Amino acid sequence: MREDPEEGMLSWDETVFRDEHVFEIDHVPETFNHRESQLRSLKYALRPAVRGSRPLNTMVRGPPGTGKTTAVQKLFGELGTQSGVRTVRVNCQVDSTRYAVFSRVFEHIFEYEPPSSGISFKKLFGQITDRLVEDDEVLVVALDDVNYLFYENEASDTLYSLLRAHEAHSGARIGVIIISSDLSLDVIDELDGRVQSVFRPEEVFFPRYDVDEIVDILRGRSKRGFHEDVIGAPELDQVAEFTADSGDLRVGIDLLRRAGLHAEMRASRTVDMEDVEAAYDKSKYVHLSRCLQGLSDPERELVRVVAEYDGERAGAVYDAFNEATGLGYTRYSELVNKLDQLGVIEARYTEIEGRGRTRAISLAYDADAVLDRL
Repeated sequence: MREDPEEGMLSWDETVFRDEHVFEIDHVPETFNHRESQLRSLKYALRPAVRGSRPLNTMVRGPPGTGKTTAVQKLFGELGTQSGVRTVRVNCQVDSTRYAVFSRVFEHIFEYEPPSSGISFKKLFGQITDRLVEDDEVLVVALDDVNYLFYENEASDTLYSLLRAHEAHSGARIGVIIISSDLSLDVIDELDGRVQSVFRPEEVFFPRYDVDEIVDILRGRSKRGFHEDVIGAPELDQVAEFTADSGDLRVGIDLLRRAGLHAEMRASRTVDMEDVEAAYDKSKYVHLSRCLQGLSDPERELVRVVAEYDGERAGAVYDAFNEATGLGYTRYSELVNKLDQLGVIEARYTEIEGRGRTRAISLAYDADAVLDRL
């Protein structure tokens, strides 16, 4: 341990953190390094909005934790200072239907939620576009985690309504940014032909950060988030190594925060290797936790059943799920496909002697870790 045993202990009202909010997953940093070319591409697509024209539609793709959402939020923050431009980011993990997406847009424009019932989509859509025309504003909508709209078969209808708004409501100007972390999803091919004919997006790809970039980013977060000399180079390098192994920068950011909290639990003024290693046991499940938070009750129940029946035949999983929810096989199969696409479970067809082909379903994570987070 680096600290002096007599002077290195925190008192009850002291902390290792200068600003703990720096380590929040959704924090937008003042400096956003190693994504300069992606920011330039996004600015190019959005620039027409400042001139009162519809921006270029854009598709942002890349693995989880590569800065896609942060880049869009940062540019939206800059656009928000421009008159005549309104920006809305919709988390499709939470709002995964067309009506939910437009309800969120309505809430941003009118600053109150629309009625939960009794208003048709057509009326909701009309009120949004009427206000945009009345205020002479360009609307830019970012559909974050758009893959969830595809999982629910809502993507084509949602995009069609946004992209065709100017035809249905003269004078409405709406641009769309879609953000996807599912690299196996071929967005264009999965859309209806009516949407493909009008959706010709600019493409911006966010690759994984390399180790040097991870170290630089985490060092910057540490300087802003911790007091001076709280974390040393060896500990920071270990955090970067864990982060690179996961491929998700959010793991490293969460790991720094948890390591700091672990150090405080020991009343230590410094983060040591034991704090980093202890914190990693939880931080490595950041992606799992975020996925589970966005699931519906039936989806969470299916995950629970798979965890409890891990390794058993698919029929036993369905029987237990049906007993718990009353849902039939068709809906069960749809949920299995969605959870497989999310990477929470693994569903593969295998040959079993005497039974032919059957689907083997298992967890993609440790069962105890999944059950704890449920």
